[in-house]
Amino acid sequence: MRIIAGTHGSRRFETPEGRETRPTLDKVREAVFSSLGGFFDGGDVLDLYAGSGAIGFEALSRGKERAVFVDCAKDAVRVIRKNIEQLGFAERSMVLPVRAEKAIRLLSERERTFDLVYLDPPYRLQENIRIMTLLSEAGLLADDAVVVIESLKEEQFPERIGPLERYKEACYGISRISYYRSSAE
Repeated sequence: MRIIAGTHGSRRFETPEGRETRPTLDKVREAVFSSLGGFFDGGDVLDLYAGSGAIGFEALSRGKERAVFVDCAKDAVRVIRKNIEQLGFAERSMVLPVRAEKAIRLLSERERTFDLVYLDPPYRLQENIRIMTLLSEAGLLADDAVVVIESLKEEQFPERIGPLERYKEACYGISRISYYRSSAE
């Protein structure tokens, strides 16, 4: 895998071995970041179910200030930490080796907020509506935050989940990408 654009464009990084982790393909990452405006001017990204950390690394390379990587798989956490060091992102990264629900609770206790949240759980373990509700209730979403869900193409999500309103969807191969923005209810 490689970072597509930004300060670390074309830099390669490792992915966990085996079938437990399904990295987001380059073409999907490119489409997602193009939809988000391409590049950023600061802010924080939360990469839930981070796997290799591809989404968080891409966001950091494109201008996000800090990233939090969450994954409970030991091999994924090992690879993320190794990639952070090799890419030089140690000062701007945090790794939480816990399940998404616990990470949300811990981040809420630390009063963290995020401009961008990427949800890409294993397709067989999708709980995106519940996780989005927890993110909102925990106060982790900054004003105008964007939450992106990567799911199976067949998955359907409501137009509104609490303060989050879907503003775009697109399909790439077997994946559906759903974009939500926080707004006043």
